[in-house]
Amino acid sequence: MSYLQKLCTLALILTFSGAAVAQETTTGTTTTPTTQNETEIASDTETAPETDPEAPAVATEIERSMGVDVNAENGVGTVYVKETYGDWELQCFRVPEGETEPCQLYQLLKDENGNGVAEVNFISLPDGQQAAAGATIVTPLETLLTQQLTLAIDSGPTKRYPFTWCGAGGCYSRIGFSNADVAAFKRGASAKITVVPVAAPDQKVVVTMSLTGFTDGYSAVLAANK
Repeated sequence: MSYLQKLCTLALILTFSGAAVAQETTTGTTTTPTTQNETEIASDTETAPETDPEAPAVATEIERSMGVDVNAENGVGTVYVKETYGDWELQCFRVPEGETEPCQLYQLLKDENGNGVAEVNFISLPDGQQAAAGATIVTPLETLLTQQLTLAIDSGPTKRYPFTWCGAGGCYSRIGFSNADVAAFKRGASAKITVVPVAAPDQKVVVTMSLTGFTDGYSAVLAANK
């Protein structure tokens, strides 16, 4: 898989097997005594009842209709898209009833071919800290970590950020932004994120992060996380 292909996702294939259910029906009949030879011949020539190969297996159909636990599917800890602001999604986490749902601003960054390359999640931080907002940027596992990650808003200065860790889903960079940075995001049209692939350390991969809808989306995050 090339570096610019969309992040891998795992497909779980469920294979069901079932057997047709044979049903025996008993009706009242008149029996005729048979000789021992006739009984032996009937036993030798007896075959299993034929079944229609095209008929669906009853057990298989039942297994495929076992149902989905709606509470588990939409339960505590799951993420859903509450609103969309331009190119950003306001994603919120379901919590027990009565608690406040934490939310984040999300965007999937794509290359020129439409393949997913990176993900960005913005959150607001409590007042009184050096960083007014935080973001987690996720890149593919093939990222050269020693070259770190750079970000530039429009034609503004380029800043470099380290990676924090790598997991099954990719490599993660946790970033802090000042109030001035947030203001620049609100004014800007786009930001460029640059990483270096392990397979080609002499090259750079640049993806564009759209800032369309960022102002309204970030305001929604602030309101949600008060």
